[in-house]
Amino acid sequence: MRLQLVVNPSAGGGRSTKLLPTVRAALSGHDLVVSPTSSLAHADSLVAEAVSDDRVVVAMGGDGLVGRVAGAVADTGGTMGVVPGGRGNDFCRAAGIPLDVAGACQLLTTGSPQPIDLGYANGVAFIGIASIGFDSEVQERALVSKLPLGNQIYLWCSLTTVASWQHATFTGTLDGEPFDTRGWNVAVSNSGRYGGGMRLAPSASMSDGRLDVVMVSDASKLRFLSALPKLFKGTHIGEPAFSLRAATAVHLDADRPFRVFADGDPIASLPCDITVRKAAVQVILPTE
Repeated sequence: MRLQLVVNPSAGGGRSTKLLPTVRAALSGHDLVVSPTSSLAHADSLVAEAVSDDRVVVAMGGDGLVGRVAGAVADTGGTMGVVPGGRGNDFCRAAGIPLDVAGACQLLTTGSPQPIDLGYANGVAFIGIASIGFDSEVQERALVSKLPLGNQIYLWCSLTTVASWQHATFTGTLDGEPFDTRGWNVAVSNSGRYGGGMRLAPSASMSDGRLDVVMVSDASKLRFLSALPKLFKGTHIGEPAFSLRAATAVHLDADRPFRVFADGDPIASLPCDITVRKAAVQVILPTE
């Protein structure tokens, strides 16, 4: 195979860089070009270069890089694969891609290209979950944290954010129908997973052409904390504070400013329009 590995060398606190020799060895039988990124914008140009050279683009980094590469590959009509190199690797968890790099590299030859949906927040592509509110503040903390906690950093930041949290009022529309809710969070899900394995929208599908919208309403801090462990099993749905609806177009706003985070990165500001593009990008996934 003709492959171009687009790698974020700083992903996972340098995890991608440490794993790169293993990946090179696992892919030694292929025509491989390794391209470190200097920024997400740089990844766009690397993708264009790879697709024009008839190469499969292999994203190696965190979910932010995966989402960015997916959007660029969708725009250029190429095919991509993923090798986990970040802390959360939630797309790999949702898509069934092995979390060990040797297994993920093997999948590039044993898997098959399959179409998956992408979400778009104010025109910027994402592959996982776009959210505002409590999630925004958790992600702000995670971005600057130096704690060596791996994917547990999101749980730690969630726990530390609860203490200072003040409820917000979220407004918007779901397929044109207005909503108004006060509480913790509104999240718009494509893959359904985030935060290092949390199954926020356990029934979400990346091939149904729709978005699962999870709202967390006015609940006490104690009740909210008691529900957090259930997120990893997806058993929080049914709790009084959690509601789940489906839509293809979502408009979001709030009574105070939040950055819209998706795939671990800030990708938009409020107000925000979120849409879904069905079968937007071809990704090498396990063959069913």
